[in-house]
Amino acid sequence: MKIFKIPYPKIPLLANRDVKYIIEDPSLRPFYKYPVTIEAFQEVIEDKSKELTDRTTLVEVLKSQYRHLTAAKLVENNIEKLALPNTFTIVTAHQPSLFTGPLYYIFKIVSAIKLAQRLTYAYPNFNFVPVFITSGEDHDFAEVNHLHLFGKKLTWESGETGPVGNMKTGSLAAVLQDLKTMLGESEAAHKLYELFAATHTKNTKYSDAAFELAHSLFKDEGLVVLNTNEAKLKRLFAPIIKEEILNQPSQQIVNQTIANLEAVGYPSQATPRAINFFYMGDKFRERIVEEAGVFQVLNTELTFSKAEMEVEIENHPERFSPNVVMRPIFQEKILPNLAYIGGGGELAYWLERKTQFEHFKLNFPMLVRRNSAMWIDAGSAKRMEKLNLTIDDLWTDTNELVRKYLRENAESDFSLQVERVENRAVFEKIAEKTALVDQSLVKTVWAEHSKAEKSIEQLEARLLKAEKQKHDTAIQQIQNLKEKLFPGGGLQERHENFIPLYLKHGDEFRQVLMDNFDPLEKAFVVIVE
Repeated sequence: MKIFKIPYPKIPLLANRDVKYIIEDPSLRPFYKYPVTIEAFQEVIEDKSKELTDRTTLVEVLKSQYRHLTAAKLVENNIEKLALPNTFTIVTAHQPSLFTGPLYYIFKIVSAIKLAQRLTYAYPNFNFVPVFITSGEDHDFAEVNHLHLFGKKLTWESGETGPVGNMKTGSLAAVLQDLKTMLGESEAAHKLYELFAATHTKNTKYSDAAFELAHSLFKDEGLVVLNTNEAKLKRLFAPIIKEEILNQPSQQIVNQTIANLEAVGYPSQATPRAINFFYMGDKFRERIVEEAGVFQVLNTELTFSKAEMEVEIENHPERFSPNVVMRPIFQEKILPNLAYIGGGGELAYWLERKTQFEHFKLNFPMLVRRNSAMWIDAGSAKRMEKLNLTIDDLWTDTNELVRKYLRENAESDFSLQVERVENRAVFEKIAEKTALVDQSLVKTVWAEHSKAEKSIEQLEARLLKAEKQKHDTAIQQIQNLKEKLFPGGGLQERHENFIPLYLKHGDEFRQVLMDNFDPLEKAFVVIVE
């Protein structure tokens, strides 16, 4: 493997705010607490140590969630360490996507593991545990019910509504059968299918299947998986649930931060509501709204007075599910966490939360941009070499890349840029002479210039088309290469699943990531076979 590391500002597909945060643009500095450096963790540790985290309940919940899983010594040790006051977490999170979904699911987890490892070396008096949150409380099934594999789209039709994690795995039978056919008959294919089949048939609830899958993939690195949709954890959160629903402070606080961000050029990422909680049942998860002192659960007949709502939160906090505005508050309340690892989009909404954290008297964690990467297979690497394309060339727009190739390989010069400049010079002279005779005719001269310019452009387009026909095979290869490495014009990590890479490289796939990822390095990783 050859590894290339490209500074994030050179990656044109990244959002402006994403790059600005990575390069520590001063305009964003008021919206986060810590610079992203290994040295800054000393301050984060000191600040988080001042908070009271219910470690006993956390460890109790984790042991309960792991009780049916195959023992993994590193994981067990990390769970035990969480009971100690000198142990802290490095957290990432993702919805339970079908068979892990896009590659960045894997990249998030590896980034968290690597940061925990770096901190262990830098701060030997403390323990650092990588934690992956996969709760399945969200009800946007369309976001997680599919994956792209070998140019096809596998889709799960569950026929259920409500929280994704509560859905039954029995409806995955057809998807598993399709997956088995697509994987083939290699040893790696059988191993991978057995993993998916075991985790998704043994567990009847989808959240449990996704939990065990993440555990199985990363147990050897000591990853601790946590399902936060747990009554005991929600009970720790109950005072904040009550304050948010009854007093509704977040909307005003977050809206002010959003206004401050917009004032320096950054649009809103997640609009807060008056009440940022859903009420959740087994088959539904609906918004809570208040009108004239009465709390209503939308699309149901459930209503609560203020007193009744307070009692409901006290007795059944597990029925209250945070939306994107309150989810960060929840996880930081229940975990001794130092840093959140996320993609650019995730960190964008975390940047709207700092003042909200201060209101709820919780420490705002360090926000660490996860590693991004692109994997170039051997066939694509050979095609690049044949076409004389470099890693830097790949980020160029496809049409411009074709033009570049033609300029370098054309049998004759198809560009009429020189002639265009000469043509303008001719008309400038004509305009000068015309102005001496009749100033009103100058506009006519430039109108004729525009006609001539258009004719030149049309001729150049015909020359380009003719030249393209001579290099049709190479152009098709460039277009195919770009589509393969940038599916749909986007980053590979947002579209492709890890399965093809695992089938080809086995456990080496994960090891390459472990060897080359470092979220503090702030560089896009390109892996070339």
